[in-house]
This record gives sequence, structure tokens and C-alpha cells, in this order.
Amino acid sequence: MQLSRAIGFFHGNIFLFSTTIGAGIFISPKGVLKSSSGNIPVSLSIWALCGILNIVNGLCAAETGATFPRSAAVYFLLKRTLGSCVAFLHVWIKLFGYFIGLAAQSLLVASSLIQPFYAGCSPPELPKKCLALAILWSLGLLNIRGVKTVSWFQTLSSLVKVAILCFISLAGIVLLVMGRKENVSRFESALDAELPDASQIAEAILQGFYPYVGSTVLVNIAGEVKNPSRTIPRSLISALSIVTVIYLLTNISYLTVLTPKEIISSANFQKCTDLEQSSAISQFIIGSDSVAATWVDRVLPSMQWVVSLGISASVIDTSSCGILSGSRLLYAVSQEGQLPLIFSMLNEHLSPAAAVIQLTLLTSIAVIPSNMTNLLKYVGLASWALTGLTMTALIKLRYQHPDLPRPYKAWLPMIFVSLVSSAFLIFMPIIQSPKMEHIYQVVFVLSGVLYYRLHVHLNQHSVFSEKITCYLQLLFNMSPSEDQQNCISTEKHGL
Repeated sequence: MQLSRAIGFFHGNIFLFSTTIGAGIFISPKGVLKSSSGNIPVSLSIWALCGILNIVNGLCAAETGATFPRSAAVYFLLKRTLGSCVAFLHVWIKLFGYFIGLAAQSLLVASSLIQPFYAGCSPPELPKKCLALAILWSLGLLNIRGVKTVSWFQTLSSLVKVAILCFISLAGIVLLVMGRKENVSRFESALDAELPDASQIAEAILQGFYPYVGSTVLVNIAGEVKNPSRTIPRSLISALSIVTVIYLLTNISYLTVLTPKEIISSANFQKCTDLEQSSAISQFIIGSDSVAATWVDRVLPSMQWVVSLGISASVIDTSSCGILSGSRLLYAVSQEGQLPLIFSMLNEHLSPAAAVIQLTLLTSIAVIPSNMTNLLKYVGLASWALTGLTMTALIKLRYQHPDLPRPYKAWLPMIFVSLVSSAFLIFMPIIQSPKMEHIYQVVFVLSGVLYYRLHVHLNQHSVFSEKITCYLQLLFNMSPSEDQQNCISTEKHGL
């Protein structure tokens, strides 16, 4: 009983497409353009820069997956270099990101699916949340069936979303090549736009980085990747390069059809009395901050239902990948004794069913802020903070253990570039415009330290907890995994 290494180069690319291409490309263009002061060249440059930084970060993290070829490899790296407390804080922040991200994605899909039944106005919260829960638990049950079943589901859904983005990109290129005056003029006058300051650029990068979040999915599930030292870097370079090009072409298509002001204001709902000028689906396709809504209504109003429902369905596989990655994090941390033992047990499909159910349950009760743009900023800031921790741990590991076997080794300057960019994006907004929300984030991290002290350092092996573990093991028909006995320990490697 151990996790099956069933993910090769092809499915590695599919998983990267699934996690990176999601709701972000339909929401973030508004935030990036707004933070860029409506400057088109700066906005497109930020999208390209985010793609390059994402590839650099992914390749640096790939060294972790090759050195520690296990699920949640970054957690093992942090534990062995910066200590158990820092590693647990990484888990604390990461799981919070999973809860918020998965809940937001489920609500986005549910909103677009239920909107046709409430034409003209936003749907009620109760039916929307019930449908979101149904989608979330369906994906949870899919993950319980094992990684092979999830892989084929991801393949089909990824082809759908890539096809839709390619359609939007090609349509924009055709309109631009046709040379209509209104389509070309906004690019000709783009250089006259106002230039953003350093703080705005940092904010724009945080907004633009969200659509690329998920590039470390193969590192998180390295225990199920065939030949991780070879598969992970190759998949990262090929998949993320394609994603960067698609994102740039999609944004050019948006800007070909819509002006910067229209994109920035695309999130605003019109009143129910203005339905003659704008259809209901153009108001709400993927979410209240969707740019694709106005684009579809402007270019192909007759196909808006097909395109909107196709986009909505394509977001689902991002959630499925998130459940897979998050459950493996619970699985690995449980093996190290920092979470209940039941999360490290596998069912007959070689899936940590208890971890999947726990992640789905906690996501179900997550509270989602109404402002999606702010939510994307918080998730992006947390991602950069974790990236900085990972790069620091990689440098420390190289200094302390230069002879440790590394089947794949990232170029050292790339690690420093990633570390410096992370520090800039974390501290620049705080220095330029300190806000109360920064204190809330610090309090959240400190609450993780408190939980660590109470839960990890206190004796949790009571008779009551053992009875619960035994009962759940029988209920879900699970057994302890064999690789738990072969877990990479600090004592074994002298780290």
C-alpha cells in the first residue's frame, strides 16, 4: 500500500494546464490593467514577466522534488533546513490558500451555472452555495477514486479550457489583422498612457501572478510522478511556456475588442432595468470580476451561452487538482506526526481518502469575501511569501549539505532572482501603503504558531484518538501506507 507513480510527462503537462489555467485569466486582467494605470505596454509586460518568474520559481522548486521525491516535497525541505515550526507554518498558510481557492472556484462555477435561471439579477446566495457544495463534493469523490481517474478527467477538461482560450486568442488576432480603426487605435496611442509607480507595479504583479499559481503542483505530488528529476523540469518548461504565450494572446484579444476603461469597469453589474443594452450572461459569466463576459457579448453575442458554460466547466478541473495537491499535503504532514495518523492511510484506490474528505469538509465551511480582486491579492501575497521561504531553504541546504544527492540542480542565480523578487513583492506594498490587513495577516501566521505549540508539542496519542482512528480506518476501508515506514527522516539524512 503506497502511492502509485502514475504521472508521466504527458499527464505532468496536463496537471500544470489544469492548475494554472483557471478563473484567473478571466478575472485578473482587470486588476493588472488597473494597477498599471491603464498602460497597455506595461500591462502586457507584467503578464510576460509573471510568466517568466513563474517558470523560474517552478524550476527552482523542481530541485526540491528531485531531492525529496515525495508528496509535499517543499514541506520536507523546510522541516530539514528551517525547522519543524516553519514547516508547519508553511502547511498552515498553504492549507488556508487551498480552502479559499477551492471555495472561490466552486462558487464561480456555481454562479455561472445558476445565473440563467435568474436572468437580469445576481442569483440568491442559498441555491448558489448549495450547487457549489455539490460540485465540491463531486470532485472530492472523484479524487477518492485515485490519481489515475483524476488524470483522465484532467485531460478532458484541460483540452476544453485550452480550446476556449485559443478561440479567444485567434479571434483577437483576426480582428487585429483586419485592421479596423477602433481596434488598432488603442494600441497606437498606448505609449501616451500614464506610467505606474513602483508600488503599483508590485500590486499589478501580485494580480498577474494569480493566474499562474499552481506551477508547483508536480512538486506537491512528486511521490506520484514517474522519474521526478526528469519529468518535473521538462513538464514545467513546456507547459508553462505554452501557458505564458496563451495568456499574452488572450490579453491582446481582450484589448483588441475592449478599451482599458471598459476592462477595468467590466466587473460592475448593470441595473435590472438596463437589460435591453446588456444580456444577463454578459454581466456574470465566471464571476462578478470577469472580463470575458463583456468580450463574448461584444464579439459573438449569439455564442455567449456556449462559451460561458464551457469556460465555467473548464474551471472545475482546477479545483480537482487543488483537492489532489492539498490532500497530499495532509498525507505527508500526517506521516511526520504533525497531523492525525488517519490522514496518512490509503484506500483500495491508493488514495488518502480521509485527507480528501477533511480538505473537502473544511473547504465547505470556508467564508469567501465578496471582493474577488482583494482575494486574489491575498492569495498571491501568500504564494510569494512561501516562495521566498522555499528559496531560502534551498540556499541553506546547498550551503550545509553540498554533497547531498541532487538528481536535478537549479541554476543558483535563478534561486536568488526568485528570492529577491519575492522579497520585493512582499515588502514593497507594506512600505508604500501600510494597511490594517497586513496586521491581520501577521495575526493569522501567529495563530498558526499557537496551534503548532498546542497540537504538535502536546501528547496527542490518547486512547480516545486511537479509537477514532480505528473506527475511521474501518469505515473508509483504509490501511497505513508502506512508504510511511520509509519516510525521509531528519536523523536518517543527518539534516
